[in-house]
Amino acid sequence: MKTAIVLIASLAAALAACSSDAPPPPPATSAAKPAKPLPNSNIFSSDIRALNKAKNVQNVVNKQNKDLDQAVKDSGG
Repeated sequence: MKTAIVLIASLAAALAACSSDAPPPPPATSAAKPAKPLPNSNIFSSDIRALNKAKNVQNVVNKQNKDLDQAVKDSGG
């Protein structure tokens, strides 16, 4: 019985400590600024160049595939 009273008292104290009078003010909203481009000389520059080159190659392949699909459709296939 004694532990139940201690438990209830500690629970009441914990709930009282968690209450707040007013919510915190909202964070200041500022316009999101775009990230600055990476400098040309850092440890990731060669990886970024390779990634951009791969993306460009994929865009060319996608365009060729789209053109080929359109040619097949136009020929009645």
